[in-house]
Amino acid sequence: MHMAWVRQLCGRLKSDFRYSKDIVYNNYPWPAAVTDKQRAALEAAAQAVLDARAKYPTATLADLYDPLTMPTPLLKTHQQLDRAVDRCYRPDPFPSDRHRVEYLFALYEKLTAPLVAAAKPKRRRMPKTT
Repeated sequence: MHMAWVRQLCGRLKSDFRYSKDIVYNNYPWPAAVTDKQRAALEAAAQAVLDARAKYPTATLADLYDPLTMPTPLLKTHQQLDRAVDRCYRPDPFPSDRHRVEYLFALYEKLTAPLVAAAKPKRRRMPKTT
């Protein structure tokens, strides 16, 4: 979910993302109603990723995350983590990143609507002149 958000919002320098706390990180819409069960599933999936990475103590992150040589157990734990994150947003899986981004933008709009409404200045009526 987050990488789909990053690909839409980040600027680029060559082919690298220009990650910004003000534009990308702080504005990422995380669902407010994550249940204890979902949180526990996320924590377990995140720990599984760390455990999978620990099985390769001599490998660098560049080695581990090379798309051509990524160890299968690490890939599978990341896929499980991705599914756990998706389920925090909705029970049905997202068919594509496009659907994820559309969902995230709708959630962002919903979350920021009260801020936008509060920031709009109220129009004053001009007194009638006779």
